[in-house]
Amino acid sequence: MEGLIDTFSNRLNTAMRIRNIKATELSEKTGIAKSSLSEYINGKYEAKQDGVYLLARALNINEAWLMGLDVPMERGIDKTEINDKQVFPLLGIVKARYDYLASENIIGYVNLDKNVPNPEEYFALKVTGDSMQPVLYDDDIVIVHSQNDIESGQVGIILINGNEATVKRIVKHDDYIELISFNSYYPPKKITKDIEFKIIGKVVEARISKIFE
Repeated sequence: MEGLIDTFSNRLNTAMRIRNIKATELSEKTGIAKSSLSEYINGKYEAKQDGVYLLARALNINEAWLMGLDVPMERGIDKTEINDKQVFPLLGIVKARYDYLASENIIGYVNLDKNVPNPEEYFALKVTGDSMQPVLYDDDIVIVHSQNDIESGQVGIILINGNEATVKRIVKHDDYIELISFNSYYPPKKITKDIEFKIIGKVVEARISKIFE
């Protein structure tokens, strides 16, 4: 993970200047009070997670860049080629309330072993917990193809009730799906039609987490 190289207020002022947007207009677009926005601009306070998301979205910039990280400013550029390598954003967590492929939860970058068509359709996710051992361990990385459905028996990423995403083998039945852990200690979890869930991708590659540049 890249360290901070700039302050939040400097990045905010820079983005406002480049986008040619005044504080009043930015306040209207984000719903952030003018007084709070003034404190952000003057460096008295930094916006919290929700505020960073709203500001980055209104300014069409990368949330991680706004927070002072050494990443491209442009929103979405992290899914293209950087330094002649295809790289994908590595997300620490995924939640339903954010646009997960452009979220503020970027904690690093991953390059794929070989070039793929449509690189904007991929992202990476850090594994947490031991439910997928002995195949996937805590802090391992999975490369995910973004898609809203997968075939029964494939390993995918699924959001349940808007909570954080989980990595599981997904088995489909007529009236429900099962989430299967590789670790036999965890029994299959039955997800019926009355439970809100969303498949957001298929795991296409897994690797250890020592990939930060």
